[in-house]
Amino acid sequence: MAAAIVAAALRVTRRVTVTTGYLQVRGASRVPERDEVSKAQEAVSGVAPTIFSRIIDRSIPADILYEDQQCLVFRDVAPQAPVHLLVIPKKPIPRISQAEEQDKQLLGHLLLVATQTAKAEGLGDGYRLVINDGKLGAQSVYHLHLHILGGRQLGWPPG
Repeated sequence: MAAAIVAAALRVTRRVTVTTGYLQVRGASRVPERDEVSKAQEAVSGVAPTIFSRIIDRSIPADILYEDQQCLVFRDVAPQAPVHLLVIPKKPIPRISQAEEQDKQLLGHLLLVATQTAKAEGLGDGYRLVINDGKLGAQSVYHLHLHILGGRQLGWPPG
């Protein structure tokens, strides 16, 4: 009986509520849906340090779940799903479209770390990996990053 109550409570807390013009995720404050698009329209490539470089050097705190010599994984502060994690390389590559041949091994490593982290977070039934590139791709921070989104049924098409 207690297990059923806990399971029901978890389902309720993981539910995403959409209201007109706003998104609310797991008790997060109401965030305008187009906020990330607006940020992307205003973002400037080449401005350093980025928020992610400041997380890497620990001048900004983050809920870090994984770290190795090449990358970090941490929880997004404005989650768009019940599970929303970011995987970032320590090497500052501004955009995926600016990755070079020598980054091939690092890019593969980021994908494998994302997969392992998703499993560790209980996303065995599925999740989405997203890489935004440039203004029209809604990239708001010019430091390559992978979004891991899961914990609910995701819609299609995404954009």
